[in-house]
Amino acid sequence: MITVDGLELRAGPRLLLEPTSFRVQAGDRIGLVGRNGAGKTTMTKVLAGEGLPAAGSVHSSNPVGYLPQDPRTGDLHVTGRERILSARGLGDIVRRRQKAEEEMGSDDPAVRDKAMRRYERATNEFETAGGYTAESEAATIASALGLETRILDQRLETLSGGQRRRIELARILFSDAETLLLDEPTNHLDADSIAWLRDHLKSYAGGLIVISHDVDLLDAVVNKVFHLDANRSQLDQYALGWKAYLKQRELDEHRRKRELTNATKKAEALRSQAEKMRAKATKATAAQNMLKRADRMLSGVEGERQTDKVAALRFPTPAPCGKTPLMASGLSRSYGSLEIFTDVDLAIDRGSKVVVLGLNGAGKTTLLRMLAGVDTPDTGTIEPGHGLKVGYYAQEHENLDTDRTVLENMKSSAPELDETGVRKVLGSFLFSGDDVDKPAGVLSGGEKTRLSLAMLVVSGANVLLLDEPTNNLDPASRAEILDALAHYEGAVVLVSHDEGAVEALNPERILLLPDGIEDLWNTSYLELVTLA
Repeated sequence: MITVDGLELRAGPRLLLEPTSFRVQAGDRIGLVGRNGAGKTTMTKVLAGEGLPAAGSVHSSNPVGYLPQDPRTGDLHVTGRERILSARGLGDIVRRRQKAEEEMGSDDPAVRDKAMRRYERATNEFETAGGYTAESEAATIASALGLETRILDQRLETLSGGQRRRIELARILFSDAETLLLDEPTNHLDADSIAWLRDHLKSYAGGLIVISHDVDLLDAVVNKVFHLDANRSQLDQYALGWKAYLKQRELDEHRRKRELTNATKKAEALRSQAEKMRAKATKATAAQNMLKRADRMLSGVEGERQTDKVAALRFPTPAPCGKTPLMASGLSRSYGSLEIFTDVDLAIDRGSKVVVLGLNGAGKTTLLRMLAGVDTPDTGTIEPGHGLKVGYYAQEHENLDTDRTVLENMKSSAPELDETGVRKVLGSFLFSGDDVDKPAGVLSGGEKTRLSLAMLVVSGANVLLLDEPTNNLDPASRAEILDALAHYEGAVVLVSHDEGAVEALNPERILLLPDGIEDLWNTSYLELVTLA
């Protein structure tokens, strides 16, 4: 289904993957793992035909369905239903039929008659293409992913980022693709949708490569694991399920350590003996042979794998501010006749911790964008207090200028730092050498997350607005964020599906959308975190 021969990957001059070959066949459910920045997203882009390898070839014998971390949703003026159905070429027919149906209500007989003929032709096309069965199948998938009928009938431009991503996932699963490439498919899904997706992928008959930091998904779905080792620029392939892979990795590490220890002892003994013999001219040649033998002995041992580097993250020391640095009152937002939320009040005191909860589409991201000054509310006011300095982390990374380099983005957030200082901070977030000259638009989701967090660190913000900050992160990097959240002294307004992030924040209050109800935090709200 996908045949890869001598594939080599690079990010600029940096080698991500040495030439490697593999096949993805029907029934292969492969978990592609590795630390952030190892090249997982780059590989899936190349496999999907949306990127070029440095060397080697990729051949696909069947259609490929690709869900990137940041899906491109095409025309934002189409409805969610049209977007999903377009995966089988039905979207245009649906659009033409709907337009003809609207014009059939015209008072002009000529317009009405012409519309009726167009409606009949479109309906015949729809039936011939198996449209009613396909429409039912698409609706089933959409419902399982938490997309209600009212959402499917809305234009994409009115939907939240999470809803649009669900639309794209439904579109890929509905398509005729025989190979799926899914990059973090559980992002923005609630617990029920994740459970359905696990079962769906577990029984998928085609080929599948999934990048995910959801351990439960990997455990339930994958029957092979590809580990992209960033330190060795190699792809280790295991024909094992997730738990068996973890056990094998552990055994491999023990074996490597044992072999290295034994080889080192023997080599040291040989070298010690050689040093004693070198003093005698008659034994100098034998001593030299012993040293060469010791070198060969060590060179033949793999040695322990290097530990993956992790970004060292600490949120900024908050700038001084007044008692209530940010206040909002009477906020509302609607899209046309669709009301998202109304009359929301919120006061953020110095050092306070608030979690915003609500189902997808309740307006959580919209509220944070308003508080950050990115969006304007339909009604209400946002009042900055004395000394307010906001740091905004956007889940879709809209805060990044994708046309500018990593270094240029960072400089814009820290104009007071010289280039040496900026590079030092970037280095602590694993951007070094030529990496800082890459355009932000080519970064993987994990790399964009690291860059956005680096920009927060130098901001000196005293109010952090964090929208899903743990998405796209490997477990070690996620742990760094949770620790940083636990120790940050400023105020935080957090939107997250991640229970661990909420627990690390230890919030005092919650704001429940769309009703704008405030309550004191208690652990009974944890269940709502994963459902929201």
